[in-house]
Amino acid sequence: MGSQEEIKIENDFILLRFQNDGTSVYKVERPVSQGLIQFHFGIKGKGKFIFNQGNYALDLKEEKALLFYNPQKELPLHLELAPNTWVISVIISIKKFHGLFSSEAENIPFLSDDNKDKKYYKETDISPSMAIVLSQLFHYNLNPSIKNLYYKGKGYELLSLYFNRSEDPNAEQCPFLIDEENVLKIKKAKEIIIQNMAEPPGLEELSEQVGLSLKKLKMGFKQIYGDTVYGFLFDYKMDYARQLLDSGSYNVNEVGLKIGYSTGSHFIAAFKKKFGTTPKKYLMNLNTNV
Repeated sequence: MGSQEEIKIENDFILLRFQNDGTSVYKVERPVSQGLIQFHFGIKGKGKFIFNQGNYALDLKEEKALLFYNPQKELPLHLELAPNTWVISVIISIKKFHGLFSSEAENIPFLSDDNKDKKYYKETDISPSMAIVLSQLFHYNLNPSIKNLYYKGKGYELLSLYFNRSEDPNAEQCPFLIDEENVLKIKKAKEIIIQNMAEPPGLEELSEQVGLSLKKLKMGFKQIYGDTVYGFLFDYKMDYARQLLDSGSYNVNEVGLKIGYSTGSHFIAAFKKKFGTTPKKYLMNLNTNV
């Protein structure tokens, strides 16, 4: 069954959550005024944006982010969510956005003087750090009285992480990333460690599986995902562990075993390192806020 939630963070700054856990397509239509920037994040599944009365469509894929901006016309939201699809959208006015990044405007393409009156579209990957924030926005377990404050902080964090990816001026010019075959191998490496998170292969074995030298694997993974192979896997495992705890179907020891910790104390230490609290205390907090 499909659902949507709209959170007004501030004037001209809105966060939208779309969730379709049903078996049929869920359609969303919403007006969006001229002069607003749209960020759309595909957390899982697949969405489709419809433009110009159905004459043009654009897919939002899993782990991808889309940015739309057209200063010349309105871009109403017409989104179709396939079954088992989650999407988070941020809509913010160009005026407010420019105020946030006024001193850095020249580093953001659509805020430059040359582009400020032009329409702008971009598709990018969702980074691991962004994925964690997006997951937190879907697994909200705090008191309703601080809900708006929580979303406000996460909304700003999401935007800052979105633009943080371009802080390395040499990233796009790196010859390694221009080779699409190498990029596909790095993405394959990510899939392998996720599928085998409980018993991941060593780096040497992983490099052999995807057909890259160890050096290229380590360098490429850091460039694409912003972290080492095992640094990325640690973040992914911890976030997955929290989702399992959120489900209410597993105890602490069961969650630890599922993500590869044979010793409960090691899992507890890792969880506390990531989230600043133990799994048990996290579960207790969940139960008090149900």
